[in-house]
Amino acid sequence: MRVPVPIPGIKIGASKHHVCHRAKDKDMAKIDLPKQRSENWKEAMLQKMAEVLERYRSVRLFLDICVKCEACADKCQFFLGTGDPKNMPVARADLFRKVYKRYFTWGGKIWGRANEAEELSETVLQEWVTYFYQCSECRRCAVFCPYGIDTAEITMAAREIMAVVGVATKYVTEVVAKVYDAGNNLGIWPEAWKDNCAFLEQDLKDTEGLDIKFPVDAVGAEVLLIPPSADNFVNTDTMIGYAKMFHAAGISWTTSTYCNEGGNFGLFLNYANLKKANNRIIEAARQLRVKRIYWGECGHAWRAGLAFTTTLSGPMDFLEVPYPLHICDLTWDLVSKGAFKIDKTANDHLRVTYHDPCNVARATGYFEPPRNIIKATCNHFVEMHPETIREKTFCCGAGGGLLADEIMEIRLAGGQPRAEACRATGANYLATICAICKANLPEVMKHYRVDCEVGGVHDLLGSALVLK
Repeated sequence: MRVPVPIPGIKIGASKHHVCHRAKDKDMAKIDLPKQRSENWKEAMLQKMAEVLERYRSVRLFLDICVKCEACADKCQFFLGTGDPKNMPVARADLFRKVYKRYFTWGGKIWGRANEAEELSETVLQEWVTYFYQCSECRRCAVFCPYGIDTAEITMAAREIMAVVGVATKYVTEVVAKVYDAGNNLGIWPEAWKDNCAFLEQDLKDTEGLDIKFPVDAVGAEVLLIPPSADNFVNTDTMIGYAKMFHAAGISWTTSTYCNEGGNFGLFLNYANLKKANNRIIEAARQLRVKRIYWGECGHAWRAGLAFTTTLSGPMDFLEVPYPLHICDLTWDLVSKGAFKIDKTANDHLRVTYHDPCNVARATGYFEPPRNIIKATCNHFVEMHPETIREKTFCCGAGGGLLADEIMEIRLAGGQPRAEACRATGANYLATICAICKANLPEVMKHYRVDCEVGGVHDLLGSALVLK
């Protein structure tokens, strides 16, 4: 067994004591999940497991073909960070595999523990809750597995099985419920969204003398932008970058108060809520009669949008461009055609490196457009080590619904490999196109004393665009 050197503040095996808070009853009710476990919770979980194994054949395949070679072990940032053996992808999958063997294979039914099978019990369920919510579904293990086993699919299956009996986490369920209440993950009401857009308009006018609009609910606009809601309230330089780009290109655009959120936490819970949240984006596009939908700088938003929109939400044939688009594609297309005047020296105080978000890189194979934009707007760009970028990128430590304060130590532990890769470049600005990464990586950099600002790609574009 590979045992890594533990990081300061995290003890070997300590991650078993870091458990996400359970979901609130009111949020479970809003997202159509049971508030409490029933007396027949075990039977319900096994029935759901049977359904999952039948519907998602890859899950059964991954459980059957693993030879436990442990090639995945030292590729997982959570095992590297915590040293907890159960955070090895193979060991995490074993939590599922043992129950699967006991109830769904002849060897397990006959020989039981002798065949590495285990009864579904309270103890097993507690381990599921702990460790399947210490996996960010980043898929790095799958890149290095000689059989191509994707442990993220096993994690997703386990969470869906737990959800059916009312076992889920406060953070994930709360975020999904907020989307249904207010249209975004932060629970920001429509008037507040409009007010902040108006504030950013006034701020640009006061600070830069620019009369740039941040349209909301503009019927008939060319583009519906679906950013992460954090861009309008936290990562405002990213939102400003979008607005400057649209203004300079002369493209009419809008956000929607019905659904101004690209992030889809249904991806981290179950397919029913993944579909329901995604449908809101399509409905917003229909309401506003736009021609195209562009997803903003959010990793799991883009993964959900690209991978699931047409299969879960139906054809987008009412649009001029009937498929999901990423904002970086539009920006790079315009930049490459010389649509903008760009002053790269505006970013000369920055030595920039790029962090590939897991859900953008591994899940969708989206590597070059963000890098192209950075190189077009900055004179000083440096890549991280080849073993830590593109499809081999490390997770920020908080993806997959792990951006919860009660597991901060796990988040910091998982983020250490990315912090060290960034430190090695000497960069003082880490660009990325994911709101979760922008939330967790500043904490990670601070914890490991890496003097590096974290921001968006469109932040750099906004600084370099010459608009006067």
